[in-house]
Amino acid sequence: MAQLEVHQFPCLDDNFGVLIHDKHDGATASIDAPEADAVANALKKTGWTLSHILVTHKHADHTQGIAALKASSNCIVVGPEGEADAIVGLDQTLGEGNTYDFAGHSAQIFETPGHTHGHITYWFEDDKILFSGDTLFSLGCGRVFEGTLEQMWSSLDKLRQLPDDTQVYCGHEYTQSNAKFALTIEPGNEALQQRAQEIDCLRAKGLPTLPTTIGLELSTNPFFRPESEEIQVRLGLSGSCAAEVFAEIRRRKDIG
Repeated sequence: MAQLEVHQFPCLDDNFGVLIHDKHDGATASIDAPEADAVANALKKTGWTLSHILVTHKHADHTQGIAALKASSNCIVVGPEGEADAIVGLDQTLGEGNTYDFAGHSAQIFETPGHTHGHITYWFEDDKILFSGDTLFSLGCGRVFEGTLEQMWSSLDKLRQLPDDTQVYCGHEYTQSNAKFALTIEPGNEALQQRAQEIDCLRAKGLPTLPTTIGLELSTNPFFRPESEEIQVRLGLSGSCAAEVFAEIRRRKDIG
């Protein structure tokens, strides 16, 4: 089976929209629905016809386009069972351990609470693609609005176990600001230094910094690296458990 085709596009202020498409079946899914017009324009550009919306979590900048897109396409809307009451238009709900078949492409579902209580992510193992919503960002992670810091760390640790070559598509273009913060946490990380320079070049040209990969995040994202000796020393937490170090990094990002 041919790999899924992926089309990424900007929308709203700093969101990313993503379409995935199976060229044999003709099925096309929007990952979340940040903005109906932007999704419709992306469909027009690609020539694809919307058949599904795969929702990661309930926040308006990921769901506000659902009603209009469903009305115009009669698409199937799939989303987190833990937030079914907060997302209008869901046809099917998914939770931890479920798999979802999209045109023959199997997605494993992970519950990744922290940003919201019911947040889920979609891992297409054979296609080597993860749609992480607002749980994992390039060089960052989501702000903890509803869950706990312990939950967010558990969610990120779950994603850290995926293969290094997994491509990661997330909900926002935050990478440049995340890089600046990351360098305050682990300034001696040469891979991070190089990546920050590459990010500055991409943004200067108006180009996206996504997708990233699990391997790249493991080597540069401080939220993925609480075991780093440099990070622990810099935070005054040498020998502390990963969850405690992560929590301190998140607290510093929140007040930065």
